[in-house]
Formats: sequence, C-alpha cells, structure tokens
Amino acid sequence: MIKQYMKGRDNMSKRIEKVEPIRTTEDIQEMIQAIKWGTVGRRKKEDLANRDVLMFLMGINTGLRVSDLLQIKIRDVKGKDSFTIVEGKTDKRRTVNISMLKKEIEEYTKGKPEDDYLFRGQRANKPISTVQAYRILRQAADLIGLDYIGTHSMRKTFGYHHYKRFKDVAILQEIFNHHAPSVTMRYIGIRQEEIDNTLNGFRLG
Repeated sequence: MIKQYMKGRDNMSKRIEKVEPIRTTEDIQEMIQAIKWGTVGRRKKEDLANRDVLMFLMGINTGLRVSDLLQIKIRDVKGKDSFTIVEGKTDKRRTVNISMLKKEIEEYTKGKPEDDYLFRGQRANKPISTVQAYRILRQAADLIGLDYIGTHSMRKTFGYHHYKRFKDVAILQEIFNHHAPSVTMRYIGIRQEEIDNTLNGFRLG
C-alpha cells in the first residue's frame, strides 16, 4: 500500500540538495505503485502509467542516465535481450542488458510503431523531456514521503544495489564509465554509508 503522505505541491519547485539512491526494495515497490498516480486520488491513464513505470524500471535496472534513457526508440529494444547505445555525456558505446525487462517491454510496445520513442511525450514522435521525467519521479516520491529523489536516483539505485549484491566496484566502474573506483563508491553513496557505519557507536573517553 502507498503510504498516505503528501507534501505541498510547491515542493516540486524546491531544489533537492542531495539526490540519493533508493536503498530498500520496499521503497522501490512503493515508488512503482506511486508512479501510477499523478496526484493523490487521481490515477493516470493506463498507457501513461505503464510508460512511466517502465521508464523507472529501465532506469533502475540499466543505470543509464535519464538523457540517454529518453532517446531510446522502440526498435532499439523490442524483442531484444540487449542493445547498444552511444552515451551522450561520454560519447562511448555501451551494450545495455534488458533481458530482465523483456516481458514488460513487449507488453508496453505491442501495437506501437517501432520508430516511436519508447517514452513518447504528447508531441508527435518526441520523447518526454528530462524535466517531465523529473516531475514524474518527484510526484511519486512526494506521495510516499521520499525527499531525496531526482532523475539521478534511478542510476544511483542501480549502482547501489548492484554493488550490494556483487561487491565488485570494478565492474560497476566500467558500467558507469567512471575514471576511478572511489568516484563510483561516492556516487552511489556507499563510501559515506561505510564511513557512517564505522562511526555508529564509536566513542573514546
């Protein structure tokens, strides 16, 4: 069940000082449910809800930047286990595994033109904007009381849970195209978490 929580709508305009990963699977599930609702008590149309949930699932399962995520077309992913993308920020090629979302992608893209953007906006053959993607996530986060969510939260959530499961920062560094493992650890919030864990209960004198 979605937690009954709502901050004022003006929260959308407030700057998030520190975007964080979603650290628990429970909060991930809460976000999925909340994304289906545009505002409290008003459910989105089914196709829009499915689009927005798929965007979130793609973000947290691939670690792609939102700017790259929104450029994906249906033909890039339909019927595939992986696809190759040239990342906008680094200009590097990356093969992205999407086998875990094959069912969701097939269901969402059924009957849609393959030349359409996967996350199409209201304008003909245009994707939603990064601002709109941010609003989708913030509305859901406000609904369940998470105040640290931004578009980078999807990428950070992927990294956080990948590291927690496999404990291999080298692989994650390569996926993210970071220049050093320390950058990756800071980015996904692991380094600060580890520091905090060493200090909890630590006292001298």
